[in-house]
Amino acid sequence: MKLKQDFWVGWAIAAIVIITSCSDQTTSQRQQPDTKRETSLRAVTLDKTKVVMGQTVYVPIYSHIYHYNSQDNVMNLSATLSIRNTDLTNPIIITSVRYYDSDGKLIRQDIKSPVELKPLASTDFFIAADDTSGGSGANFIVEWVAKKTVYEPVIEAVMISTSSSQGISFVSPAKVLKQHRIPN
Repeated sequence: MKLKQDFWVGWAIAAIVIITSCSDQTTSQRQQPDTKRETSLRAVTLDKTKVVMGQTVYVPIYSHIYHYNSQDNVMNLSATLSIRNTDLTNPIIITSVRYYDSDGKLIRQDIKSPVELKPLASTDFFIAADDTSGGSGANFIVEWVAKKTVYEPVIEAVMISTSSSQGISFVSPAKVLKQHRIPN
């Protein structure tokens, strides 16, 4: 009797292993292809005499946050700076995207020359969770202009961490530092 029971338990385990491996294979075949997209940014020559409006904005970035009532307990965060052109018909020109650390020291410059962001298009810039060079007071300074009057873009950062069994995410909106409006 014991041998018969062991036989059926063995078959049940084998069946589960086979079903699970087939299921995993089917799931991996159903996964989406690599969704890494090419950016829609195109280099442009900027004629400053044709600029009608623009802004310089400050976007807070948190490379890490403190938790458990102590600055000794740090949770590293990844951050995505998102720039979204909200205008239905006109492009904007991004002239500068600079990343600074907590002390105000320039860490990197992501845009080397002006680039055009098409109507309703968006682009993003990523800071990995293991890149702690910015510190808790890091920030981006973004500058953009337009050759026609446009709706202001949405510029914000999303910070996220999913380490261990914890998950945290939040959005940090941009603050306008300067308005660039050319009087008619």
